[in-house]
Amino acid sequence: MIRLVVADARPVVREGLKRIVSECRDMRLVAETGKGDGALEAGFAAEADVLLLGDIAVSTPKTVDLVRDLQRRHPKLRVLVLGVHDEDRYAVRVLRAGAAGYLTTDLSPGQLVEAIRRVAGARRYLSPTLAQKLVFAEQVRGGRSRHAGLSDREYEVLRLFGSGKSFKHIAAELGVSPKTVSTYRTRILHKLHLDTNAGIIRYAIENRLVE
Repeated sequence: MIRLVVADARPVVREGLKRIVSECRDMRLVAETGKGDGALEAGFAAEADVLLLGDIAVSTPKTVDLVRDLQRRHPKLRVLVLGVHDEDRYAVRVLRAGAAGYLTTDLSPGQLVEAIRRVAGARRYLSPTLAQKLVFAEQVRGGRSRHAGLSDREYEVLRLFGSGKSFKHIAAELGVSPKTVSTYRTRILHKLHLDTNAGIIRYAIENRLVE
């Protein structure tokens, strides 16, 4: 029996996931939560096998941190992320943090069930559409992109700068000081071989890192 925890801030999404799971004889929902911290606590308390991690109303770096923390504290728990962002921007970082799989928002109930069973069986799962997008993007870029070497926080600062956010707004969104944002900016300029904020914005736009 595969024991599941569902974590998503949207009640209607949790209900939909629960309905799908209830139709599978080899699966049982043991807990649900609408918050990131709750996902962590529920996963441990229920001793779940798989955590379905959807929109928990936190920023991407915090989602990556949560996945990494879950793997550190409970390595047997398999985390299956239900994408809520533009998937090809975040999937690789979430998987590198330790997630066992990533599903795009256009998934079907059958794909969800297949993904749960696959990750519960110690394998990985990536939505076919996302896999195709990642392969295509890699071919177009001709290899590893420069921003692939950024840390998760540096990457998010790059994306927010590219969206035209100010130091103050970026600091507030990430929960850090403007001075820390300035440090990230300096590292981004160095790693991407850029000279100005305008260069950061142009790089983010050209590499489709912003809406």
